[in-house]
Amino acid sequence: MQITLLNVGKRFNRDWIFRNVSYDFLPGKKYAITGSNGSGKSTLLQILAGSLSHNEGKVNFVAGQMPIEEEDYFKHISIAAPYLELIEEMTAGEFLLFHRQFKPLTIADKEILHIVGLEKAINKQIRYYSSGMKQRLKLAQAFFCDSPVLLLDEPTTNLDAEGIAVYQQLIDNYTASKLVIISSNDLQEYAFCDAVIAIGDFK
Repeated sequence: MQITLLNVGKRFNRDWIFRNVSYDFLPGKKYAITGSNGSGKSTLLQILAGSLSHNEGKVNFVAGQMPIEEEDYFKHISIAAPYLELIEEMTAGEFLLFHRQFKPLTIADKEILHIVGLEKAINKQIRYYSSGMKQRLKLAQAFFCDSPVLLLDEPTTNLDAEGIAVYQQLIDNYTASKLVIISSNDLQEYAFCDAVIAIGDFK
């Protein structure tokens, strides 16, 4: 999967957040979008996810030689972000089972939860999870979703040192064939990336 931005711009009211962003995100590569708080890095990630519209330019998804229609972007993307909510009335096991109704996961639910250190909480309602446990579950559903594009917004939010180590193991072991794009200001979240895009360069 390749994503191409052609002179993409986004504004809120009359204020441009960024303009003239042109970039090719290539399959199997890892990219970081960096910038100060409020600079637009999360906004760009949401545009890539198809959850936020842009005001100018074009976003093109291509699988092989075949263009993907905008309404089908979501089929090819998984995302983890602090502003995405979990269904807290569910247990982790129920949540992953529910997720499979929309997108397949690559391995068994119990194995997923074991990898992210949540196997003992599989039958515990998510409302009783700590913030770090919730973040591990968000990462789990994103990393093990059977999709070619993985979008991560501040992926170590609320994680302790052990959780950060889990994140780094997920990157090392489960992203070899994915296009990974990370919105972050924290070097430990993206030090492994092939390229860094400073969103402040597009003001």
